[in-house]
Amino acid sequence: MKKLCLLLSFLGAVEAAGADSFSLSSPQIKAGAAIADEQVFNGFGCQGGNISPALTWQGAPRDAKSFAVTVYDADAPTGSGWWHWVIFNIPVNTTSLAKDAGNLQAGLTPAGSIQSRTDFGKPGYGGPCPPAGDKPHHYQFTVYALKINSLPLDENAPAAMVGFYLQQNLLKKAVLKAQYGR
Repeated sequence: MKKLCLLLSFLGAVEAAGADSFSLSSPQIKAGAAIADEQVFNGFGCQGGNISPALTWQGAPRDAKSFAVTVYDADAPTGSGWWHWVIFNIPVNTTSLAKDAGNLQAGLTPAGSIQSRTDFGKPGYGGPCPPAGDKPHHYQFTVYALKINSLPLDENAPAAMVGFYLQQNLLKKAVLKAQYGR
């Protein structure tokens, strides 16, 4: 009995250690590095490609039922940051988003997922474009593992509303941070 308890304790520790391995990566975005012009917004004085990077996650909690991804700039001079991309209701069997998935016309998002309004006023990816001469801004690419199959929202939901539901249904999140300045 004592050996069984030790084995169960060991297995629990291994499972807990594995639960901390939820991670997010991208072939186009390197942690802490500058974001390439390909991902930068095309407008507001910026001349980027406005192409969302490919994102891949691994090590999600076993009890996750769906995912969401956001891109957020906490350094934006708005008093509340700036939401660059919001996509949710990503099916649980999905572990990546393709490059340019944030382009609504490209049709590259997983079936059933929803891209909702960003601070650009419409759904889809809007790349970095901090004010000229401002210090480089820090962009947080975040994948959320959620305990529900879908959020009760649609493409008209503002990012703050989506954020509320994400926090209420969060199991775990993984963040990839990069920066951009001009």
